Amino acid sequence: MNDDTAEVRGASPVRFSCGHGASGEEALVTLRRECPLCMLLGETKRTRSQLLAKVAPARRSALARETRIGEEYEWICERGHSRYRASVREVLTGPGCQKCLANAQAPGSRFEGGVAFMKPGLKTRTSMTEQRLRVLLAERIRLPHRVNAVKINRTFYGKPEVWPDILVPALRIAIEYDDPGRDGTAHRGLKEVSDREKDAALAEVGWEVIRVRAGGLDELGANSIVCSGVTAAVVDRVIEHLRRIRGEEALARVLLAG
Repeated sequence: MNDDTAEVRGASPVRFSCGHGASGEEALVTLRRECPLCMLLGETKRTRSQLLAKVAPARRSALARETRIGEEYEWICERGHSRYRASVREVLTGPGCQKCLANAQAPGSRFEGGVAFMKPGLKTRTSMTEQRLRVLLAERIRLPHRVNAVKINRTFYGKPEVWPDILVPALRIAIEYDDPGRDGTAHRGLKEVSDREKDAALAEVGWEVIRVRAGGLDELGANSIVCSGVTAAVVDRVIEHLRRIRGEEALARVLLAG
């Protein structure tokens, strides 16, 4: 079985809730979940139309029906380099063609690892609870308003940076708020793997990550705070983690008076 899907060549035709897979007439099994490709598109905040624009024209009809993330196609480099062959997973989570990969690993790029900066036009979905966490934290510590990303020494979903929920650059600590969302699937499965990769990428450049895990999510790393929701007590625990990770003196530099 390939790529976490029940669709196996020669096995019973499978149809997914997203409509991909076998047709309604051919399907012998219907699963109540999206196909692996649609799941990964959701995790990377992409659409199938955006993916179709990257593939060689001769393969667009096949990719429009594709369910597997390990299937290889020929792709057109967005930066004008030569065409290249890669899996759907690699295209959605990697840097691009071999020349793009070499550029991402260049010494100049690695020198910038760990630098927090403002990425204009960055669009991320922010929940009301995450906003509440930010507001409560801002009452206790200084949170900069002109940074929203951190340079890393690898690529994450094809980019040389990550975009944590809340940044404390003075301490090199990122704070993430995780909950399973309305459908109960967020920060589970593929998304949990993505979260772990993000934390590892930040650790490589000297950052620590504190994760506030609500809605029944389990711990994810040593700096997890498992809770039922965001409260003042949860913020107290975040402050204690900041103190434990960076020390009293460093924390004092970002604490607000009173």
